[in-house]
Amino acid sequence: MNEKIYKTMARTGGCSVAVGIVTLVTGVAAGILMIVSGARLLKRKGDILI
Repeated sequence: MNEKIYKTMARTGGCSVAVGIVTLVTGVAAGILMIVSGARLLKRKGDILI
């Protein structure tokens, strides 16, 4: 019985670490893309006619 619990805990822990890494990488990539697009908008703000 205890062996099943330890295996389940190990799988759940490994899955949580994997999801955390994927979330971290996705967040960093999204942040970089937002900074780049914001910089482009600020660079070209003089070209906009309203």
